[in-house]
Amino acid sequence: MSLGEALPKEMARVRDEVMPAYLSIGLPGSYALASMRMELDRAAKAMAEGDVAAMARCLASLKGFRA
Repeated sequence: MSLGEALPKEMARVRDEVMPAYLSIGLPGSYALASMRMELDRAAKAMAEGDVAAMARCLASLKGFRA
């Protein structure tokens, strides 16, 4: 799978699977949610700019988020 395919899939996983778990616990999950949102924004920017190095960093970072 290419980086251009893997990054959007990982973004969707974090958004659709991981973030809801943190939302469900309320205030204690707010710091992690802020970190996830920031990384999702970075990933979207990297993809829009075609910055392959940044895309790879974002992919690695997003993989670290777990529910």
